[in-house]
Amino acid sequence: MTAPVLHTQRLTLRAPVMADFPAYAAFWASDRAVHMGGPKDATGAWFWFCHDVAQWALLGHGALMMDHTASGQTVGQVGINAGPTFPETELGWFVYAGHEAQGYATEGAGALRDWAFASLPVMSLVSYTGSANHASIKVAQRLGATLDANAPRPDPADLVWRHARRIQ
Repeated sequence: MTAPVLHTQRLTLRAPVMADFPAYAAFWASDRAVHMGGPKDATGAWFWFCHDVAQWALLGHGALMMDHTASGQTVGQVGINAGPTFPETELGWFVYAGHEAQGYATEGAGALRDWAFASLPVMSLVSYTGSANHASIKVAQRLGATLDANAPRPDPADLVWRHARRIQ
């Protein structure tokens, strides 16, 4: 499947391209990646970048870069993740340094969540956060996710936030 291009009020969500890798690798090398198993060197960042891209062909979903539409600047990434490293289908997000606390993660993740529920055969998605990752916990809560203490998790210390498909 080809990755969709999604638009929100302020963002354009689009497939990652090779030109995105330097900023992506810099994110993974930084302390900002600590809540995602980082920091990672270039090899580790490359593994996750390829994972994010390959899921579109293998699973019909994957990651999308978040571009601020007015400026064209990439502010972070959102993704639907699955496969052997994820117990359930995950909705994830991160923002690059300098773009925190502007609502980009909530806006982008909400758009991708809505796309996933309209396009994929999933009844729910989960988001994994560290208990000290207060910013991501707030994003999950703003998205309407609820804490699921009984859900499986890749890291026993993770909190699992469940996003339920809205019945219409």
